[in-house]
Amino acid sequence: MTIRSQATRTLTSWGIGPVWLRRGSVPWATRLGLVGLLVALTVAGCSGSSVAIRGTFSPTGSMAIARLYQTASLLSDGRVLMAGGHDANGNDLASAELYDPKTGTFSPTGSMSVARLYQTASLLSDGRVLMAGGHDANGNDLASAELYDPKTGRFSPTGSMTTARWDHTATLLHDGRVLIAGGHDAQSSHASAELFDPKTGTFSATGSMAEARNYHTATLLSDGRVLISGGQGGASGYLASAELYDPETGTFSPTGSMATARWLPTATLLSDGRVLIVGGEHLSDWLVSAELYEPKTGTFSPTGSMGDTRDYHTATLLLDGRVLIAGGSTDPAVELYDPKTGKFSLAGSMSAPRRGYSATLLSDGRVLIAGGADSSTVLALAELYQP
Repeated sequence: MTIRSQATRTLTSWGIGPVWLRRGSVPWATRLGLVGLLVALTVAGCSGSSVAIRGTFSPTGSMAIARLYQTASLLSDGRVLMAGGHDANGNDLASAELYDPKTGTFSPTGSMSVARLYQTASLLSDGRVLMAGGHDANGNDLASAELYDPKTGRFSPTGSMTTARWDHTATLLHDGRVLIAGGHDAQSSHASAELFDPKTGTFSATGSMAEARNYHTATLLSDGRVLISGGQGGASGYLASAELYDPETGTFSPTGSMATARWLPTATLLSDGRVLIVGGEHLSDWLVSAELYEPKTGTFSPTGSMGDTRDYHTATLLLDGRVLIAGGSTDPAVELYDPKTGKFSLAGSMSAPRRGYSATLLSDGRVLIAGGADSSTVLALAELYQP
């Protein structure tokens, strides 16, 4: 699609799955969207000016199966494990595959013992990957967990969580344990949290959050604490509140709240120790705003806004300290956040708009974009972003 055709079309909200069943057109002229920026770039080009767009996308091998909401884990040897998710027919998947950056191809690996959707995947200190929770092909909430061993290419069962949950978070702590927090089952959201110990292969309860949350973020801070922010759940609905988990005491404590209640945002630990919170939803509105959390003061403060609204997007910290924001929009354009200036800038376009996909920083600094869905189709396509 040309820049002109992108600029003249009407932006139409679209979605895959029950939480995306909403529609409505939003002309680009009503907001400072990326389409407007693309028009400006076209005009500048016609007038003889030149604007450099940093970063390029290039195709790479496709997955064997189209996947939506899969997990992606960078393994110690540089390969990427893709597991679970939905296929193009809406079936939950137990299968997994490996991407090899050296060959640019995907290959099958062992399958999980059960199909999983909305599970978490955590790379452990010993190189194995913990898959926890989610729900299965029959819609059953899962407490079970399993471990993937890259040496054998197989999954094996491990201890089960104390609570069945999905849309939860999983955070690898400095001591090698994994903090599982929040999420929900078919009945309610959870405030509870638990710890997985790789040495024993068991889960045990730890302190609970002050508020039940799902679709929230969890970020390991430089000092070893975990920042939990936003989400939805409990009596408060959409949450602006945040709390900190201290592994030394096993307890959560309140910290400053965000300026905007949001669920489905991204949270990225920056090189300077601050946390960048981007986009998401508030009520039925997709957000362009972003905020920074400062651990030294325990407060959030506003920073520059994106050029387009986004949810179900990704945020990837690049090797140079900038953050690549991609997907979650009706437009395939991506943006870069520069912590030095506090601003977002246009950074090229993917081959197609995507939501519910994965973005993985590879060892060489490129970013693997894989799967997800465009306006109507679940994708097997993958591409590479070169900063």
